[in-house]
Amino acid sequence: MATPTLKAKKVKKEKEPLDLDLQNTEVAFADKSNSELRRRYWLFKMLNSETLNSFGTTMAELSLRWHLPIKWAIKATIFNHFCGGETIEECESTVETLAKSKIGAILDYSVEGRYEEEDFGRTKDEIIRTIKRAADDDRVPFAVFKVTGIAPLGTLEKVSSETELTDKGKWKWERIQSRIDDICKYAHSVNQQLFIDAEETWIQNAIDQLVTEMMEKYNRERPLVFNTFQLYRHDRLEFLKKSHQIAREKGYFYAAKLVRGAYMEKERERAAEMGYESPIQPDKAATDRDYDLALKYCLDNDIAVVCASHNEESNHYLAQLLSEKGLPNNHHNAFFSQLYGMSDNLSYNLARAGYNVSKYVPYGPIKDTIPYLIRRAEENTSVKGQMSRELELITKELKRRKL
Repeated sequence: MATPTLKAKKVKKEKEPLDLDLQNTEVAFADKSNSELRRRYWLFKMLNSETLNSFGTTMAELSLRWHLPIKWAIKATIFNHFCGGETIEECESTVETLAKSKIGAILDYSVEGRYEEEDFGRTKDEIIRTIKRAADDDRVPFAVFKVTGIAPLGTLEKVSSETELTDKGKWKWERIQSRIDDICKYAHSVNQQLFIDAEETWIQNAIDQLVTEMMEKYNRERPLVFNTFQLYRHDRLEFLKKSHQIAREKGYFYAAKLVRGAYMEKERERAAEMGYESPIQPDKAATDRDYDLALKYCLDNDIAVVCASHNEESNHYLAQLLSEKGLPNNHHNAFFSQLYGMSDNLSYNLARAGYNVSKYVPYGPIKDTIPYLIRRAEENTSVKGQMSRELELITKELKRRKL
């Protein structure tokens, strides 16, 4: 099967600059009341402070370890801001609020730190529930999951490093493959597009292998299963191109979700400790360059692409590429996505301009999502300027409202 080519309209060489304002705070915070905006201001004020952030994450870790009764405090602050609820059903109000602004919700079951086969089975069943919800609800355009939610880390690491598996290890790997196939098979049966997230480099080879197998099996009719590329890795642009060429040769659709990455500090520390070359780009400029080149490669080669980024320039760049190719803003193979509770200036302004926009909406029991929330807080402070930008936008809107 040859991948169909999108016929772009001819455009003039001299083209007017794209009229897209991603800094409009009136649009970004239109669905936030004054009191909600003030609460958001104080939350980001805390997250922007390394000392307060560190204190908060330490207290959350201790509460998890010592079973301290501070669930109410976590739920009223960071949980309510970054999560949609404790169950799929509790996410309904968030889904509906986003839908009113033409933003889709991606329900992300964010329970981490499970290690037993029974836990993996329960998580697999919950992921399938999110797929069913997405298939039944136009407001939920995609489903998503992390392989580590249904697989032991040790097995993924051994497969990634091509270490020979014991009989027990082979059994575990077969169980992982079976769970992944169950999820993707169900998504295919209900025609629901599905993201599989990227993770640390030392387990990513196994994940890439699994996703490639699922793409070859279930992406025959349309781009259904998406692999995720962390472009802060210096090898990912080339891997994207190579993976796409294999898909063309074997006759299946390729689909890519592009992120910059979430494990930079951990990756550099591990590389230094173990004495191997860091997989991370030498600087931010190299990451930005490869990210935008990946966006262009996908659009030039008819690859379904998700710009899953909080970087304003990259979001604007994909919008510009669509314009230059004469493609509609809501083209069926071009998507934008940000995390719930972050970068509303991008999500709401892009949605208002008619682009395909969605938000990752994590959910799960509070005690089980604490590891996710801690990681989210730590990642945000490690991304230079992210919290400051959020705070600046909120402050700008507070001033506009004369609050």
